[in-house]
Formats: sequence, C-alpha cells, structure tokens
Amino acid sequence: MGSFEKQWQKWFPEDQDKKKGGSAASRTSRILWTLGILIVVFIIISVSKGFYTDWLWFSSIGYGSVFTTILWSRILIFFIATIIFTILFAGNLFLATRLVPKTDNSLWPWALVKRLQPAIRTGVIIVTLFLSLIFGLVAQSNWEVILLALNWQPFGIVDPVFQKEVGFYVFSLPFLSLLRGWLTGAFIVCLIGSAGVYAVSYGIQRLKFNYARPVMIHLGGLFIIILGFFAWAYWLGIWDLVYSSRGVVFGASYADMHSKLPAQWILLAVVILFIILVIFSIVRRNYRLILYGIGAWIVAAVLVGTVYPAIIQRFQVQPSELAKETPYIKYNIDFTREAFGLNDIVEQPYPANDTPSPQDIAANEVTISNVRLWDHRPLKDTFNHIQSLRPYYDFNDVDIDRYTIDGNYRQVMLSVRELSAEKLPEEAQTWVNRRLLYTHGYGITLSPVNEVATQGLPVLMVKDIPPVGKIKIAQPGIYYGEKTNNYVIVNTETQEFDYPAGDENVYGSYEGTGGISLNGFFRRLMYAWEMGDFNILISGELTSESKLLYHRNIQQRVNHLAPFLMLDRDPYITVMDDNLYWIQDAYTVSDRYPYSTPLPNGLNYIRNSVKVVIDAYNGDVSFYIADPEDALIRTYQAIFPDLFIPMEQMPDELKSHLRYPEDMFNVQVQTYLTYHMKDARVFYNKEDLWEVPREVYFGPEQSMDPYYIIMRLPEEDMEEFLLMLPFTPANKKNTIGWLAARCDGENYGKLLAYSFPKEEWVDGPSQIENRIGQDTVITEQLALWGRGGSTVLRGNLLLIPLGESILYVEPVFLQAEGGGLPELKRVIVAAGEKIAMTPSLRESLAAIFGQETPVVEEPDITPPVEVKPETPVTNDIAELIEQAQAHYEKAQEYVQDGDWAGFGKEWDALQEVLEKLAELTADK
Repeated sequence: MGSFEKQWQKWFPEDQDKKKGGSAASRTSRILWTLGILIVVFIIISVSKGFYTDWLWFSSIGYGSVFTTILWSRILIFFIATIIFTILFAGNLFLATRLVPKTDNSLWPWALVKRLQPAIRTGVIIVTLFLSLIFGLVAQSNWEVILLALNWQPFGIVDPVFQKEVGFYVFSLPFLSLLRGWLTGAFIVCLIGSAGVYAVSYGIQRLKFNYARPVMIHLGGLFIIILGFFAWAYWLGIWDLVYSSRGVVFGASYADMHSKLPAQWILLAVVILFIILVIFSIVRRNYRLILYGIGAWIVAAVLVGTVYPAIIQRFQVQPSELAKETPYIKYNIDFTREAFGLNDIVEQPYPANDTPSPQDIAANEVTISNVRLWDHRPLKDTFNHIQSLRPYYDFNDVDIDRYTIDGNYRQVMLSVRELSAEKLPEEAQTWVNRRLLYTHGYGITLSPVNEVATQGLPVLMVKDIPPVGKIKIAQPGIYYGEKTNNYVIVNTETQEFDYPAGDENVYGSYEGTGGISLNGFFRRLMYAWEMGDFNILISGELTSESKLLYHRNIQQRVNHLAPFLMLDRDPYITVMDDNLYWIQDAYTVSDRYPYSTPLPNGLNYIRNSVKVVIDAYNGDVSFYIADPEDALIRTYQAIFPDLFIPMEQMPDELKSHLRYPEDMFNVQVQTYLTYHMKDARVFYNKEDLWEVPREVYFGPEQSMDPYYIIMRLPEEDMEEFLLMLPFTPANKKNTIGWLAARCDGENYGKLLAYSFPKEEWVDGPSQIENRIGQDTVITEQLALWGRGGSTVLRGNLLLIPLGESILYVEPVFLQAEGGGLPELKRVIVAAGEKIAMTPSLRESLAAIFGQETPVVEEPDITPPVEVKPETPVTNDIAELIEQAQAHYEKAQEYVQDGDWAGFGKEWDALQEVLEKLAELTADK
C-alpha cells in the first residue's frame, strides 16, 4: 500500500466513518448533489418565469406562434447540442478511465480512488454537465443561423466565379462554418479531458508519449478528427474567397483565384498527408514524426498560404493591375450595386440652367408654397415651450409628413406630446404616480413647414389639449411611443391622469385592448419577480381588471417581437382614421453577400423589406412586407408564417403616409458616391468620385443631410413627396447632380438620379454658403444681431429643382441671449448670380425676380397691420422713423396680396425715407 493511502487512512479511519453513519466521500457527494439540485431548480424557475411572462406578452398582441417558434427551436437546438457534447465528452472520459493502468505503478492510489469514487463520479458529472451547458448555450444562441440555413430561399443570382447561388453564401456557408467551429471546439475539449486523465494516471514526470498503444490510439484518433475539421476549414475557405480584401476591390481577386485558391487545396492536401503521418506514427510508435508534421504544416501555411499569394500580387498583378483585375472589378461593381439596391436607380440628365424664370416660379407654386423653412431642432424647442403645457410633457422628436389639408397638398412637421414622468416634482415621484396615475402622453402638435406667425413662431394647425385643428384626432392617448420606457398598470383603483383642463385635471381609465391581465395571484407573483417590483404583488390598488403594459417603447417592442430585423433610427407618427399610429421602417441585412463592398459596420446587403405599424393607444403591431422580392424576408416568412402581412392589406390611408427611410437612403447615397461608376476602367482610376456637399448648419460646417420635399419632377404632371440630396464632385464645390427617392402611391421606392452637364458649372451648396458669407448686406445684418446679444442660427440649406434650373433656400433663426425661443427671422434665397435675404420667402423671391414674379398662393396668418397714410418726408427724426415703419409694413401687405407693383412703390418710398434719416443722423 502506498504511503499516500496510509496517510489517508490515518486521517479518515473506517471505524470513525461507520460511527458517523457513512463515509466522508458519501457525505461530500450528498452535499454536492444537494447544492447542484438547488442551483438547477433556481435556474429552471428563473428561466421558466421569463418564458412564461414572455409567452403572455407575445400572445397578448397575437404573436404567440412567433414566441413558440423561437422558444422550441432554441430548446431543441440546446438539447441536441447538449446531448451530443455529453456523449462525446463523457464517452471519451469513460474510455480513458478504462484504458489507464490500474496498478500501484501509476500515480493513482486505486484503493483511495475506490473510496472516493462517489465524490469523483459526482465531480465528473458536474464538470460534464457544466461543459455541456456551455456548448448547448453556444449552439442555441445561433438559432437564427440554423433556422435560416434550414429554410433559405434563393436570391436568383449565381456568383460568376464558383457558380454558386448567392443564398449558399448568405445562408448555408455561415451554418457550415458554425457547425465546423462547434465540433472542433467539442473535440478539442474531449482531447484535453482525455489527455488530462492519462497525464494524471501516468504521472506528469512520465509525459514522454510512453503510453500504451490503446491510449495512443485513443488520443491519436481524437487528434485525427480535429485535423479533419481543419481540412474542412480549408475547404470552406475556398468559398470564403468571395469575401477577400486582397485585391483592389472587395471579393475574389486575380491573386486569390491564381494563388490563394490553389493554396487552399494544397493546404487541405497537407492536412490529409499529416493525418496519414499521425496514423503511421501511432502504428510505429515514433511520435517525433508528429512534431515534424506540425512544423511542416506551419511552414506550408506560411509559404503557400501567405508568401506565395503576396508574390503573385506583387510581381504578376501590380505591374498590370487593371488588366488582371478588370473582370473582378466588374464582379464587385455588379454585386455591390445589387446588394444596396443601386441597380434600381433610373439615371437621366438634368439641364441645370443658370437661374429659374418667373414663369418657373409660377408653374411650381405648390413646390414654393411647401418649401421647408422650419428646422427640426428649433421647432422642437419651440414646441416644448409653447405646446408642452405642463412640465411633465415633452416633445421628443419632430417628424416630417404630408397631408391634404383644405384641399391642398401640404408638407407638415409634427411631434408627439409624450409623458416624461421623470420631470414630476421630487415629492411626486411615488410608485402610484409613476406606475398607475401618469401613464400616457396626449396628442400631437402639427405645423406647416413654411408658415410663420407673429414673433417668428410657427403656425399651429393642430395644437393644445385636447387637440384641436385641421386634423381630427379621436383617440389622442399615447401609451406607446419613443419615450415610454417604463411599464405602467391600467384599470386600477387609481384613475389615470388623462389631460389638464385649466386649473383642474381630467381623469379616466384605459379603454384599449393592450396589456396583460394581472388577474390572479400567480400572475402578479410572476410579474413582480420579472419586473423586480414587489409592489405589483402587494398593492391594494390592483383589481381583477388591471392590466400591465410593458415593452411600450416602440423600437424595443418591435425588437422584442422580431430581433432579426434592423430598425431605422427615426420612427414617425401619422394620423389614420382619426387615430395615431407609429410607422417604423425595418431592414433585412447581411454581411455575407459575395463581392459586395461592406459598409464601415461590416454590413454589405440591405433591404427596406418591412414597414412596421404600431397603434399608439392599443400597442398592436403589424409587419407589412414592403419588398417581397427580398430573399431574406421570404426566408423569415418561411420561418414565421404568422408574423408578416402582404403590403396589399395595408390601408390606403396609411400607405399615403409611407416615407422612404432616411437611413436606407443614406446607405445608398454613400455607396452611390463611388458605385455610380459602372465602367471598370473609370472605377479603377476613380475618375468620377462624388461627395456629399457641405453646409453651414447652426454654426459649424457639416455634411448635408437628405431632406424631404414636395416638388414636381421633370416630365411629371403632379407634385409629389420626395427624399433627395445633391452631390458634388470629389474635392470640388460645384453641384454635379441629385438623387431622389419617390414616396407617393405606386411610385413609392423608385430612385431617380439626375446628372448635370459636366461641361457646365453649377454652384454647389458650399459655394452658396460662401456667397452668403461674402454678401455685405447679409453679413452686416447678421453681425448687427450678434452685437445685440442674440445668437444667429442658420438652418438647412435646401437645393430645390424648379423646371430646368435650381433654387437655394436657407432659413435664418434668431435666438435671444440667455436661450430664448428660436424665431424664424429671415429667409435667404439664391438663384444664379442673385442672392437676397428678407423676412419671408415671398419677399426674397420678389427681390430676386422683381415685379414680374407671378402671384404665388401661400397661406399666411399674420394679422393685418394698420398703416398710416403716406406723409411727405420731413426733417423730424421721430416722424421719419414712423414713416419708414409704415412704408415697410405696407410693402409687406402688398407682398401678401401679390401686388408687386405696390410693393415696388412702397419699397422705393422706404429707401427715400431711410436716405433722409441717414442724412439727418449724420449731420447730428
């Protein structure tokens, strides 16, 4: 008997064990089992609680099948992966324990092992379960990859190099790579575990591969399987060449196809030869050959896989790069354009004449009357000052849309009055107030984009609480919005605050269909645990009719329902059937589209495949398929058949408010700047790179953002709602063209690119900004305001195509010292060589185009000003000032009436008075 075992018997004599009713090993085993069972039970209850509450939530909005599809898929994948790993790991450990020598010549004291067998067995089981749990969780976390591989739909496009359907790269290849990686990791862990058993058994000091042949066959077999997975990796790496960044463009290049591709096959052959060498080494018991084989493999990987492609790239490709890479450049251009939807852009010329004519202004009066003067940043501040009405209301964002109001097609800006419970006074921050009383926002504020009331404030077409105005809103409650990040409970003993009415408040109860019933102790217990809020369980305010509303943030709500969709950053509110609905654009994306140049975030495929509509009162969510030709959305539809709705079922009134999403447009713009070049030679030489223009916006210079506009496209009969952005050549400031996305009716989603004649120079936005800065009249006025303590804020510069020429418009805001309300004070208009800044768009147009400018019907609510009769010019300064004011106000009246002759007369009289005033003040 070994000395170690004798010492153990001194520490734990058998008679003492018997007196205590069992061995120490048995007691340890029981303790471990008890702890393990308690931990497992707690985990199961916690996870089950989450499953239960999630199932209730999904079912409450009609998507229980989506939840069960994801849940059962993850459970099935988890158990399959767990069982496979358990069999592999436990089986290899079991085999290892059977192959180790069971004599006192080994490190193991086998008498001791027999005594500790229950504890050892328990420890092995715990380790096996722990590792199995990890591998099962890793597998189930990739449920989306697996389901996509099992349900994928074709793109209908074949790659030009390997002749594989694009769906193979997007769906199948990620799954094969996942499977290979998972199995490789599992067998490596099995090898480590088995080797550990043998190492302990034989002794660390004897680790010289002097193991018995069965042991070496076992370890060698595991090593050979792992090598087989490395060979599989080289085979999969052949298809990964379509994602290569070695050449001048993304995707397989000349060097890849003529060096890297052969290298992959060579390295695959090297691994197979290495497997044969391992088998030979085990048979001959010459294990040094394995080390030589590893060394040879590394050398081959470096020389064949790295050095050889680099040599081909340097000495064959670079000396004649264009000739070698031309076909691969074409592949990249074609697939990048397809991946980002650029092939759908219809390109056509645009004359871009020097300046619009007065007839162009008259012919495009709907466009002129819908020019966006208000900017979302000052308008949001203004809404919060004049329409929040209570400190706990907040306007979070300003959206742009269009409505037919009083028979006119109008572009408007609107914002939702959401509840910000965190703005309640500190003493009012109680559980009842935040969860039961203050539950929802109320209504919207809406104003036209071009109208200005007195004091430079916006005209409000929908305002106040309850909302009144041009658009009727029957149910203004906002229970689901952009700021509704907390849960609330409705239909309790505490009536909800509905809206303020003078010095009193109006209270009511929720009458919608949203929420989960809290009827019963068990549900309240589960949700108290889920929300971490004990009050849900013990509050006496809750009744059998009470309902819990959570996941109320609309983006969080959509993400929870469809985590595989990427969401646009800007959901927007709309009115349909006198009720409020949110529209959220959603994208299907991939980073596995072959040959397509990826964005900075790695994505190289995108489609605006889904329009999500969320009821702001009930919380109902509808997923409409906007792009049924997209293979990704068709695949998700195959996985979740009850989730998506055909676009044909969307109400027409809702369709009339769909917008082409800005995020999608920005992605396409950034790609189109380079990929408008379709010729491989032009692309290679970067002869025609474009840039997004820059503008002065609220102080600093920045890149222009896309903007919505109502205008009539060339050769079209009617004005329509568009999203557009101009372009400039790289490193130049002239405008080269513009891209527009149509938003109305059957034309929704169509992209149009208009290119200016390259032989003509058209001033770009930054040049217009420079001209504004160089205009002495404008700069003096802006400087005068600045010296008076006010802050001058210049809004978005808009390029507006009119007829066959363009017009630039930029609003100017004035903010009083100390952060007062931004007021729209001036409008700058530039056309051709002319530029003007006056208090209104109509006056600026009149200043540029003169009295010949036809009447432009533009609503105006500025109250009429009583003007004193004209008086002769005198030498009294006070009287001169009054005359100047009277001439100016009368001129404004003539502008409003479209009387350009009267405007000219009054303007001349004003100049005469100002000159006289200047003479008198100079003399004094």
